[in-house]
Amino acid sequence: MSKTFVGVRLRQLRSERSMSQVALAQKLGISASYLNQIEHDVRPLTVPVLLRISEVFGVDTSFFASEDDTRLVAELREVALDQDMGIDADAHEIAQMVSSHPQLARAMVNMHRRYRNTTAQLLAATEERFSDGSGSGSISKPHEEVRDYFYQRQNYLHELDTAAEALTSRIRFHRADVGGEIAKRLRTVHDVQIVNRIDLGENVLHRFDPQTRVLEISPHLSGGQKVFKYAAELAYLECGDLLKKMADEGNFTSESSKKLAVLGFANYFAAATVLPYHQFHDVAEDFRYDIERLSAFFSVSYETICHRLSTLQRPELRGVPFSFVRVDRAGNMSKRQSATGFHFSSSGGTCPLWNVYETFAYPGKIMTQIAEMPDGRSYLWIARTVERRAARYGQPGKTFAIGLGCELRHAGRLVYADGLDVQGSAAATPIGAGCRVCERSNCPQRAFPPLGKDLDIDEHRSSVSPYLVR
Repeated sequence: MSKTFVGVRLRQLRSERSMSQVALAQKLGISASYLNQIEHDVRPLTVPVLLRISEVFGVDTSFFASEDDTRLVAELREVALDQDMGIDADAHEIAQMVSSHPQLARAMVNMHRRYRNTTAQLLAATEERFSDGSGSGSISKPHEEVRDYFYQRQNYLHELDTAAEALTSRIRFHRADVGGEIAKRLRTVHDVQIVNRIDLGENVLHRFDPQTRVLEISPHLSGGQKVFKYAAELAYLECGDLLKKMADEGNFTSESSKKLAVLGFANYFAAATVLPYHQFHDVAEDFRYDIERLSAFFSVSYETICHRLSTLQRPELRGVPFSFVRVDRAGNMSKRQSATGFHFSSSGGTCPLWNVYETFAYPGKIMTQIAEMPDGRSYLWIARTVERRAARYGQPGKTFAIGLGCELRHAGRLVYADGLDVQGSAAATPIGAGCRVCERSNCPQRAFPPLGKDLDIDEHRSSVSPYLVR
């Protein structure tokens, strides 16, 4: 840490607190000129100053770690590899851009993502117009826009999380009857009538009418799912103004995106209510992040536990920083969040060597993998399938693979590292963010040639990798 340069992050903290350099220097016990040199990366951040900054701003020392930069470098590199952009920049230049101008780098990534989405939707709209004459088609992709909102915030929303925890403190419910306490508050405080209905229809699991204050619940929901629906509706009633404010400040490009964002915020609030931050963090640490044990203790699903674990990034009480992903058999990624430097590619597909896909061959079994990315970072991944059974005979169920990963340096805090060689690099499986952006030229599983590379074609030569590059 003695050679760490963190000028941009320190200026960000000071700006957010509306503090002058002189005022901050006084609190840190250093001269204003020394602070100015730190903020402009002339002087490195030393351990004593780092600890003092952590005390003054109430942030964890890992705030100055490079996970965010690593992920942003990977995202910006993916932009540079897009030949449509015409960007000629090497890895060093990209890293310098991220280090010196992170906000501009993030803006470039966001603009590129919107450009690709718009291009894809225009092509789809054109095809549709030629096929049936309608020419209809939305340019925006609300679900991707909302997903990126959470992704850029490391899946932790401080205002919502603390509001939910404050509510649980006021209710003071016991873990054994969370659902009963939330249902009681809905009835007594908000005059909500909860009705179990068997005739909601095959595709409706719950429905709430704000006018009549009737909350209808399907019998197909499990006990934990019912509690979650109660808590989500409670979010609208208790924190509706906060949900709307966050959506208004989110710079979403369409009303559909804003509505979907509000729904996402309500679901986040629900998870934070059912699994309050401090209690959940302490139990997770005590159980060494044993997901199935946590699931049994809190009486919620495996997926809910994994998702909540990925949100434990409160500055003064951080858990293990996880990446969370949910995929189906076809490789479609319906959920992805990351509090680590792990980068999910937006250029089509992920890595077939990733153990998340292997779990479909072993339903219900937890599988572990030490995986190494092309940048040399290693991760411990825990993966397992989850199944949502059909409500009746003949109706298809749903099966997903859930992946939870952390950098290998945190593996010792997890029960899943027991018995694994977390020190030896030979145990690591080389994976990438996706074939189009992966730099491993000799991978036998490569499905596409890498972006920005010329193929090395020789009709009189064969190789293990189907795509050799110059």
